[in-house]
Amino acid sequence: MTQSWASLGIDLHLEPAGPGLRKGLTDALRDAVRSGRLAPGTRLPSSRTLAADLGIARNTVADAYADLVAEGHLTARQGSGTRVAERAAPVPAAPHRKRPVRVPGRAGPAHDLTAGTPDLSAFPRTAWLKAARRALTAAPNDAFGYGDPRGRPELRAAVADYLARVRGVVADPDRIVVCAGVAHGLGLLTEVLSRRSGRSGRATVAVETYGLGFHREWLEAAGVRTAPLPFDADGTDPAALDAEQAVLLTPTHQFPMGGTLSPARRAAVVDWARRTGGLVLEDDYDGEFRHDRRPVGALQGLAPDRVAHLGTASKALAPGLRLGWLVLPSGLVDEVLAAKGYADTCGAPDQLTLAEFLTSGAYDRQVRLMRLRYRRRRDELVATLARRAPSVRVGGIAAGLHAVLLLPPGTESEVLRAAAWHGLGVQGLSWFRHPAADGAAGAPDGLVIGYGRPPDHAWQSALEALCRCLP
Repeated sequence: MTQSWASLGIDLHLEPAGPGLRKGLTDALRDAVRSGRLAPGTRLPSSRTLAADLGIARNTVADAYADLVAEGHLTARQGSGTRVAERAAPVPAAPHRKRPVRVPGRAGPAHDLTAGTPDLSAFPRTAWLKAARRALTAAPNDAFGYGDPRGRPELRAAVADYLARVRGVVADPDRIVVCAGVAHGLGLLTEVLSRRSGRSGRATVAVETYGLGFHREWLEAAGVRTAPLPFDADGTDPAALDAEQAVLLTPTHQFPMGGTLSPARRAAVVDWARRTGGLVLEDDYDGEFRHDRRPVGALQGLAPDRVAHLGTASKALAPGLRLGWLVLPSGLVDEVLAAKGYADTCGAPDQLTLAEFLTSGAYDRQVRLMRLRYRRRRDELVATLARRAPSVRVGGIAAGLHAVLLLPPGTESEVLRAAAWHGLGVQGLSWFRHPAADGAAGAPDGLVIGYGRPPDHAWQSALEALCRCLP
């Protein structure tokens, strides 16, 4: 099989193994330098680190580096590592040159700091494999048949124990429905709300002024109207809640602004739900990743009969697992199962493995490990910006995998243009603002930076690219 490569900055992705590894890596690095994706002075990962990331021999990387040093594209000095030569300038590709091969799917930026994805290189492959072996060895034969639409009982029991211990959730396994992530769970709840509204008109869900655009789009595509709640210095204000059927909140760590819903406002949301019969949809997307604040329990613990709690393994492990859960009020379980089609939509082996991962303590260990890694990156981000971009204020950093950089007024679009020029993937704060609130007076300019996303060897390059774009 012919070896092909795609280069995204210094984060190189290798397609299935074949001959020509050294040449493929050398060509990919050379093209990255010539095109400017690797800027002059950029420090490359060590041969050991890059070899581990790519799953190839260290000598192959060392030989490729040596070839490019000999050509003058790279420099190598004792104690300084391997860097892109300062004299290496980007040159446009000749028209007749073959276009670079890209990995399947949409091409990405050279440096990706978009929010919402953890460091995928940190997935605990060895521990997951061990858990899978134990889980499959102990699995009953009926685990491989048509499953309970709520999900495997082993996983529902493990999730109930974990959420009660770590998030303060009142979780009966019979009220847990396993789903393929938060987006899938939200889709099921949206269908329930649409069915309930029936001929009485479109259901209305109150949402936060700042949030994920695809969540709003999902709701509206199902015929549900969204209404933004006011947002102030204390975060989302539920005082405007009235006749809506439901409200969608990220109360533990508001996305993307980063605050925590205050006790008074939590109480106000619960009072509204009990007074009106409304439903609270709680997206608890990264509740485990607190850095320098005390643990904040889930809102569901205050009103298990009025809150549907949505959780996921996407941030602690990986979104590719497609495993999440709904903890539902008892009266909502049958309606959600009807929306789901009375079928188990997640593979039993992965469910059994996650159950084993939770009960063995491996999940807790992975969360602690990643919490330390993300905290170090956050601290480095804050310290670097304080030196290099003192006009930028950093917020939303007490928890999670992202930060909000508040920019001088009127500069967001300019910074985004600079980011595109430097091959930096970032999101403007305006992208997360509800269309009904977009353009409102006093709306801040900013960036949302996903510092958890890059693998370790690409973090410094991404941070350097970010600093070059800021005022």
